Amino acid sequence: MESIEGRRGMPRTKINRTAHKGLWQKPTIINNVETLANVPIIFQKGVEWFRNIGTEKSPGTKVFALGGKIENTGLVEIPMGMTLREIVYDIGGGIPNGKEFKAVQTGGPSGGCIPAEYLDVPVDFESLGALGSIMGSGGMVVMDENNCMVDIARFFLDFTVEESCGKCVPCREGTKRMLEILERITEGKGEEGDIERLESLSETISSASLCGLGQSAANPVITTLKYFRHEYEAHIRDKKCPAGACQALLEYYITDKCIGCTKCARNCPVSCIDGKVKERHVIDTDKCIKCGNCMTVCPVGAVIKR
Repeated sequence: MESIEGRRGMPRTKINRTAHKGLWQKPTIINNVETLANVPIIFQKGVEWFRNIGTEKSPGTKVFALGGKIENTGLVEIPMGMTLREIVYDIGGGIPNGKEFKAVQTGGPSGGCIPAEYLDVPVDFESLGALGSIMGSGGMVVMDENNCMVDIARFFLDFTVEESCGKCVPCREGTKRMLEILERITEGKGEEGDIERLESLSETISSASLCGLGQSAANPVITTLKYFRHEYEAHIRDKKCPAGACQALLEYYITDKCIGCTKCARNCPVSCIDGKVKERHVIDTDKCIKCGNCMTVCPVGAVIKR
C-alpha cells in the first residue's frame, strides 16, 4: 500500500498500485483466442468488409463447438444470422438414427435450452438473448427425443456448482440448493412446490450474484422450466420421466411382440422375469434393478422402457 499525501503532508488516501498491474507487473489486456484471431483479417480487409458479414447488430462470424446428438460434430464457423435449422441440419447433418430434434443448448454450461419450435431463429446476440440463451463460450449441444430436459438442467448446473469461486452467497449457496432439488426430482423424490422453489432461486441468483458465472448459472433451469415445464411436472407428480432417461424412474415392460425365446429371463441377473417358452414373458417390477439386460438381448425388440 502506498500513501498519497495532501498539501500539508497529511495522508489523504491509499492506493494499492499492484492491483492495477497484470502479466509480469505490466498493463495487460485479456482477450480470448477467437477475438484475437479476428484482428489480423480485419486489419487486412477493413472494418466494412467485416461488418458486411452477419447482421447489422451482430456483425462478423462466430465459432461454435457443435456436439451432442448430431451427425457431424466439431468446430464450425458461421456468419451471424444463420438459423439454428441451417446449423443443425445443413452443417451438422441432422440427428442420428432418425430421432427427432428436441432442443439445442447454446453458450456453454450457462446457456439456455432452445426447443424445436425456434429452429428457424437466427443465431445472433439479440435473438438468443430473447429466448433466454446466450452466445457465451460458443458451445452448441444438440439434444434428441431421448434426452430428459430435467436431467439436462441438472447436468449443466452440476458443472456450475463445481466452478463457482464461492465468493458470493447467491451463487455459492443458491446453485447448490438448486442442484439438490434437481437431483431429488430426477431420482423420483420431487415434491409439490419444487418448481416454484427453483423459479425463486433462479431469480435471486441471476439478480444478486456478483459475476457473470452466477448471473447466468440458472439459465438452463429457467429455459427448461419455460419450454419443458411438463417434464418437471411428470417427474414430480407422476414419478415418470417422459424421455425414459432418468434411471430411477424407469420401468421395463415386455410387450406383445415377445416370442417367448426366454433370452431375457436367462440373462436377468436377479431372475425377475417369468414366462413359458413361446409365450409372452412378464417382468416383476418390484425385483427389477433396471440394468437393461433384457432390452439388450431381446431379438425382436419386445422390451421397452416406460
